[in-house]
Amino acid sequence: MDIETHAAALARDELRRLLAATLSPDKASVDAAAAGLDALSSDPRFPLAILAVAAGDGDQGMRVAAATYLKNFTRRNLETRLCSSEVYKEFRDQLAQALLRVEPAILRVLIEVFRQVVEKDFVKDNLWPELIPQLKLVIQSSNLISPGQHPECNTINALTVLQSVVRPFQYFLNPKVVKEPVPQQLEQIAAEILVPLQVTFHHFSDKVLLSPDGTNLEYEQLLLITCKCMYFTVRSYMPSRVKQILPSFCKDMFRILDSLNFNSLIEDGSTMKLKIAKRCLIIFCALVTRHRKHTDNQMPHIVNCAIKISKQSIHLSKLDSLPNRIVSLAFDVISRVLETGPGWRLVSPHFSSLLDSAIFPALALNEKDIEEWEEDTDEYMQKNLPSELDDISGWTEDLFTARKSAINLLGVIALSKGPPVASAASKRKKGDKNKGKSEMSSIGELLVTPFLSKFPIPSHGEDASSVAVRNYFGVLMAYGGLQDFLTEKKDLTITLIRNRILPLYSLDPCSPYLISTANWVIGQLAICLPEDMSSSIYESLMKALTMEYVEDITCYPVCASASGAIAELIENSYVPPDWLILLQVVLKRISTGDENESALLFKLLGTIVEGGQEKVLSHIPEIVSNIASTVMELLPPVPDPWPLLNRVSQPS
Repeated sequence: MDIETHAAALARDELRRLLAATLSPDKASVDAAAAGLDALSSDPRFPLAILAVAAGDGDQGMRVAAATYLKNFTRRNLETRLCSSEVYKEFRDQLAQALLRVEPAILRVLIEVFRQVVEKDFVKDNLWPELIPQLKLVIQSSNLISPGQHPECNTINALTVLQSVVRPFQYFLNPKVVKEPVPQQLEQIAAEILVPLQVTFHHFSDKVLLSPDGTNLEYEQLLLITCKCMYFTVRSYMPSRVKQILPSFCKDMFRILDSLNFNSLIEDGSTMKLKIAKRCLIIFCALVTRHRKHTDNQMPHIVNCAIKISKQSIHLSKLDSLPNRIVSLAFDVISRVLETGPGWRLVSPHFSSLLDSAIFPALALNEKDIEEWEEDTDEYMQKNLPSELDDISGWTEDLFTARKSAINLLGVIALSKGPPVASAASKRKKGDKNKGKSEMSSIGELLVTPFLSKFPIPSHGEDASSVAVRNYFGVLMAYGGLQDFLTEKKDLTITLIRNRILPLYSLDPCSPYLISTANWVIGQLAICLPEDMSSSIYESLMKALTMEYVEDITCYPVCASASGAIAELIENSYVPPDWLILLQVVLKRISTGDENESALLFKLLGTIVEGGQEKVLSHIPEIVSNIASTVMELLPPVPDPWPLLNRVSQPS
């Protein structure tokens, strides 16, 4: 061993020792190791040395530590001394080679290093011309695609590299440029890799669909990564060569989605297939939103596929978050299609069945709602009493739950215009100038509100186990989603409030599930409530605000939604008929409620004082006095600071 080789071996040993020390539970040892690594990092060949540790043999914990240090080192130095180093190109090539061989735990970290390099060298500077041709050869000769040729080259790893290469193109590189052309690098990826990969995708789709879930996990993983690559490709741009494979690719996605069985999704091994299905629906959302002219011929199939999945909402109470998200995305796809030119023609024939068999089952109360109410009220309110439904639109993103997406779709349907209906004015006289003209009625009038009106208000004493209560919960959720539609129909809104919502507060006992949702609906409709109903509305909300446990069911969501609704009314200048009564109810509830309720009510109190201004000015002393008394009761007793002195001073 010559002197230079011996020195290199000593440096490697020192590097391994320092990396091992970073895993120590002792903070001083970790700090000393970090300082030692920083000192070694000044060597130009340091990136190669630490990459060799991360990609080599040995303890996995130390290798993960090496990969993590390299990731942070690259982030700090890529734009400065690393890219200007004479070994940078060698480091870049060795990094790409290492990614093809390492196990998943190391791949997850090293791919983040590679992503930084790709974004700079390939995407931003376009200075890596050999990357795509080399990656194409690697994928073609990898272990799953060409078994026996290069078993050391892992297909999953190679596709993960491809995913990192195409990922930056999911966003427009120059968003301020009108009609920005497809980047040349993305066109190259599409032509050299994605087009041939479509044949592979079809082949492995056959294998997965003909086998039980989980038996072809590597093939399923290959399909998932390919779907992610396709999504990143079409999210913003549409490469010319992708247009050619789009019909075939969509056909395979339809097959995957049609194979879903929501009755057996709980079985082991189905998770990967569900992730593939989720990604397929996300791709359809992108295609409908960004590339309608290239997907018009696929639109009928997209609609039929999404409707079929949306009707699985009848199983929502049994579904975990991932299948729930799939149903949510199916609703989102339909909403987006409905916002396009041919949307009405494609979706309108399905309105009735969608409402009856997909949307309403997603809105009705189910067992999972009741469990969440008791176990995690905050989670329940976030999912079921959302405050972000102000903008009903087919383009709304990130709704995440089937119920929110169903509410959004219902709002889009209600606002869509139905077939022309002859106006009453046009029928009065033969010679009327309006003859021949017609008015467009909305689907909200023609279909949605008549459908909801067929569900009666539950009778006194019915609990959450009754079908009437569960269905009426769905009716209230629907009304909350019809805010934009009802804003345009003041007479209908008055009728609904008077006949379908306020009577709930008179039930004995009141169902907390219905009352909390009714509070939310009133808050949603704050901008279109009639002044002459102010007294009844505030009386109902104050009753909800003071509602106690009903048959051991917590009423925190009732109090929270009532508080939110009152705040919403005041902020929209829908003021109470008597500010003092409202203040007294809130102050009394603060003094008797728990800490969570008190926090909400103090916030509501601030809204009332701010909204009432001079009308509550004279009551400020009483408010302050009540708050002071409540706070004093909540404060823990102060311990005696001089217990021994007091004991001595007491007479014996």
